[in-house]
Amino acid sequence: MAKSIRLNDLQLILLAGAAARDNASLIPLPDNCGQDTARITKAAAALLSHGFVEEKSVTDRSLVWRSENDTLIGLFITEAGRNAIGASDAADCNASKKDSEKDTSPARSGSKIAEVLSLLRREEGATLAELVDATGWLPHTTRAALTGLRKKGHTIAKDRRENATRYRIGTEV
Repeated sequence: MAKSIRLNDLQLILLAGAAARDNASLIPLPDNCGQDTARITKAAAALLSHGFVEEKSVTDRSLVWRSENDTLIGLFITEAGRNAIGASDAADCNASKKDSEKDTSPARSGSKIAEVLSLLRREEGATLAELVDATGWLPHTTRAALTGLRKKGHTIAKDRRENATRYRIGTEV
């Protein structure tokens, strides 16, 4: 079994930004990345080494990551990068779907998102803490996964019981 790579927040932001673009480029960087070029360079290098992004020759200067001699080079998300953030189908990332076209198909068996869905399908649902424990994701990443499920057509109900917010698949209560 392949070793699971834990991505940091900056790497997730970079990959999500690229997955949302039609051209799959990491450049231009999202506004919320900050201006720490050393940190961004280190994050991009790690993504390159794991095969989540790849360098390609570009002609559009707005997509340049670096240059080598007279060649302009950009960074682009790979299928492995899309899989790492749960955006394996480029059409799902780049095209907004109408409500009637949303994909509520079951998640890949054994995946973290499948685990999230099974917890949400329980009658009592799941708290954010339970979802974080089950997936190993950070709370904001877990909330983003819930948003992704909503975008795919799942109805996520939220209620408050026993001083905790519970999420579940279903209708609002």
